[in-house]
Amino acid sequence: MLNNETNAIIFALLSAFFAALTTIFAKIGVEAINPNVATAVRTVVILVMVWGWVFAKGQLETLLTISLKTLLFLVLSGLSTGLSWLFYFRALQVGKASLVAPLDKSSLVLVLIFSAIFLKEQLTLQVILGTALIVVGTLVLIF
Repeated sequence: MLNNETNAIIFALLSAFFAALTTIFAKIGVEAINPNVATAVRTVVILVMVWGWVFAKGQLETLLTISLKTLLFLVLSGLSTGLSWLFYFRALQVGKASLVAPLDKSSLVLVLIFSAIFLKEQLTLQVILGTALIVVGTLVLIF
């Protein structure tokens, strides 16, 4: 069986792959409609898909075990996701996907800062250098 780090890498690469498809599909889908409506449609699809997965896996009873703290942070995460999607779809509507996506992914810098401050995760030299290269690459794409 694979270890947690290997699983994390595999899942993260799958996430990146589907995020890339998301950007391409969203850019095409948002061309002719209001980006807020596009985000609402996308959200309904995600809602049905994920709740279907929860039901199919028999995980519904897990809802009863969620603590208030966990629920609070999941709600905050959902609100952050919703705002991110609204702004992302608007950016895709008015800009090039090849510009919007790298800028959106520059959130990595904030994730690293926030993870060090709030989660007490170590910022290694490797992580800092890798992030710096991503920032430089993003700046090259912008200018």
